[in-house]
Amino acid sequence: MGYRPAFLDLSISAKDVQAGLTVAIVALPLSLAIAIASGVGPDRGLVTAIVGGFLVSALGGTRHQIGGPAGAFIVLVAACVAAIGIEGLIMATALSGVMLALLGAFRLGGAIRFVPYPVILGFTAGIAVIIAASQLRDLLGLTLTGSEPGALIPKLLALWAARASLSPATAAVAALTVAVILACTRMAPRLPAMLMGIIAAMLAAQVLPVVTVADRFGALPTGLPMPQLPRMDAALLMAALPFALGFTLLGAIESLLSAMVADQMAGSRMRPDDELIGQGAANLGAALFGGFCTTGTIARTATNVKAGSRGPASGMIHAGLLLVFLLVAAPVVGAIPLAGLAGLLMVVSWKMIEWHAITALTRIDRAEAGVMGLTFATVVLVDLITGILVGTGLAGLIFVARMARAGRAEAPARPAGEAGGRMVVHLSGPVFFGSVARIGGVLDRIDARPRLLVLDMAQVTLLDPSGAQMIADLAARLRAQGAGLAVAGLSADLDHGLPASIPRL
Repeated sequence: MGYRPAFLDLSISAKDVQAGLTVAIVALPLSLAIAIASGVGPDRGLVTAIVGGFLVSALGGTRHQIGGPAGAFIVLVAACVAAIGIEGLIMATALSGVMLALLGAFRLGGAIRFVPYPVILGFTAGIAVIIAASQLRDLLGLTLTGSEPGALIPKLLALWAARASLSPATAAVAALTVAVILACTRMAPRLPAMLMGIIAAMLAAQVLPVVTVADRFGALPTGLPMPQLPRMDAALLMAALPFALGFTLLGAIESLLSAMVADQMAGSRMRPDDELIGQGAANLGAALFGGFCTTGTIARTATNVKAGSRGPASGMIHAGLLLVFLLVAAPVVGAIPLAGLAGLLMVVSWKMIEWHAITALTRIDRAEAGVMGLTFATVVLVDLITGILVGTGLAGLIFVARMARAGRAEAPARPAGEAGGRMVVHLSGPVFFGSVARIGGVLDRIDARPRLLVLDMAQVTLLDPSGAQMIADLAARLRAQGAGLAVAGLSADLDHGLPASIPRL
């Protein structure tokens, strides 16, 4: 089946308009906060949410996905800007768009299912800690003598050294923002808690001396910039390539996880390959307008479903409303205190960590909890991509070890008859590279030397080339001893690696 963008199923209802408005109210402060935390101007966050968000909903493979800047990208985007500047970030975003579209075109969207759940838990928790640490300076109004380090431990040490510069007014505004968001979430869940927190921060800023968005970044533009192709430069392209790979991997995981959440909530069914193609187009579009990497966002997508979204129209309406906010309310947006946005991201970071799932996993399976812990530590202390690779690698080793224990060979303790007769050995479970040593050891320890050794493989669930080679080697040894080997009960699906010279019974 070919690519089918979501807008082909477009229909607009009152529920879609309501959902679009709800999501736009949530997305406005989040887009500003994520952009600022990523080291780019707040206007680029709004551009990314408007252009990328519209294209994700229109061209993706889900009915309810909401796209825009995501907290998970803060670390990578900040590192990219620090290394190769804004132009490099735009180039990396465009390259990532091409890569995501190619992943979808080559039908690789289903690969998300191969990322183990403990890795996702540890990865998400690690990102949350990094985001929270990145907000401490604006949260407390600290003044650093030099630039803020990117790595977590040096960052915390530098912030601790600057503790004497703490601003009580800034900390008070941040605390008020967090308190209002939590209070609204608990006592008035129908209200947009994050927007209410930001409004409270803006009111407090009228009487307290705090830094606002306009103070640091100047006046926001009152519209979208003209589209412009990234600067074509070979050196810039090569410098942007590693960051583009990171954006692609993280974007694919984040967007497909978000789509899976939407499917579970709404009873819909995503098309993962079409979703990746849509994500690719959205990143290309965002780059053309000077934005940065965009992806499907779990919190905003869940809000969209809860608000009654019927299809992709709500996501497109949300993007249009954000554009209206930019056109008519740019001065108001500029009056938002940075401490308020930092407090908002602190709440987002806390909610990103799936505390109940982490506690349950720790109680149920220590090995999987170890995978989660190693992923978390690697993300926090090294980087995001290494964290995913290390966690997935360890999870793979644990899986192989468990599968190896499941492969068994059962030989009769006292074989009937004497040597020269017939013996049946029952194999079960997976016979693969991880289990051949155990199974081969059992076969080698058989005392009797029958004229015919029959391997009953009716309960074998997997036979890989290593398992087939073990059986072929055993058959060769028995032939050298004047005996034979045959297999019985092997399913046709698995009978493709054994030599034809071995009889089938």
